[in-house]
Amino acid sequence: MSKYMKTRSFLLCMLMAFCLLLKMPLYAQSVISPEVGVDEHLDSIIPPNLVFTNEQNKQIKLGDILNKPTILTLVYFDCPGLCSPLLDGVSEVVEKMGMELGKDYQIVTVSFNYMDTPEKAIQKKNTFLKRHSKGHSKDWYYLTGDSADIHALVNAVGFRYKKQGNDYIHPGVITIVSPKGKITRYLYGVTFLPFDVKMALIEAGKEQSRPTINRVLEFCFSYDPEGRRYTLAVTKISATIIIFLAVVFFVTLLIRSKRKKKIKDQNQIL
Repeated sequence: MSKYMKTRSFLLCMLMAFCLLLKMPLYAQSVISPEVGVDEHLDSIIPPNLVFTNEQNKQIKLGDILNKPTILTLVYFDCPGLCSPLLDGVSEVVEKMGMELGKDYQIVTVSFNYMDTPEKAIQKKNTFLKRHSKGHSKDWYYLTGDSADIHALVNAVGFRYKKQGNDYIHPGVITIVSPKGKITRYLYGVTFLPFDVKMALIEAGKEQSRPTINRVLEFCFSYDPEGRRYTLAVTKISATIIIFLAVVFFVTLLIRSKRKKKIKDQNQIL
């Protein structure tokens, strides 16, 4: 066997091994929570006839309140993990964004746990209303609903969660909705840059949708159901980098070998 063939066989074996290493953590993660995540439904319209109950125990249709750029958050009120940091992150961005809540935009927080009540909603709302938002509390809705309307809303948004014991595994994301009820942007995490949210709301006001650059977070981070937090997927990232470098090295070696062979053939002809 030639030196070139030996080298190529060795690289192929390495590549197969790295692929197996990459597949193992991915498979393990999918076994833990394959249903959790976000399927972005940009330009989709949220059903306007869905009925929810606000914190004053009054029923409202989503179509009646989605009349300005909206930050939509999907949480549940007894959440011990992501929900409180997420709502705190939204409260913080309200303070720093330089837009007037109620005039320029609004916030709609919906519990995806049909067991939550308006009493829990008002308790949660009072926790996260801060200095800037307290005077505009009517423009931050806290809604509860029945299982049918909740199911229709989370499906429209593409929000996927999984019940685990008394809790839920779910992604950390806010959805930006236009005055016509169109989904225009997803922003991931529990903290948000004021500029990002402000631009997303301005674009929503113009009915403009934008793809989410932050979707890379879904690849780089995985949810830890025991710690109830997102952790850096070091193994996945490292394996991907190694595979990429191995492929680059293999392609480079292949090109160099072809060039050497071509030069050798030309010299033999001469």
